[in-house]
Amino acid sequence: QRLKAAVHYTVGCLCQEVEEDKDVQFSKQSIAAISEITFRQCEIFAKDLEMFARHAKRTTVTTEDVKLLARRSNSLLKYITQKSEELASSNMEQKEKKKKKSSAAKGERTPGEQEAAVTENEDSNMA
Repeated sequence: QRLKAAVHYTVGCLCQEVEEDKDVQFSKQSIAAISEITFRQCEIFAKDLEMFARHAKRTTVTTEDVKLLARRSNSLLKYITQKSEELASSNMEQKEKKKKKSSAAKGERTPGEQEAAVTENEDSNMA
């Protein structure tokens, strides 16, 4: 019930934005109908995502499942793909920062620092 109320509230806010932008009015009944349709569609999406994961013999829904769900809407698929790539690159950056911090704390060198040290060693050996 709380989730349904949250969907109704969000739909109401979106309808209010549209009212301001497009100079139209939404009745309370139309907002309630849009909310109900949205909630039911989300339930269908959740079941589909669960089935996609289960079909792949997984217990976790992945971004690939969400992309499969959005495949019929090119603009939505493009948006999801873009956001997925942004999140992946952000996660990679955070992991690399953590690695650098942990190896600096341990006094270890990063792969780039190790390579530089080897090159310095080779240069001094040649001289």
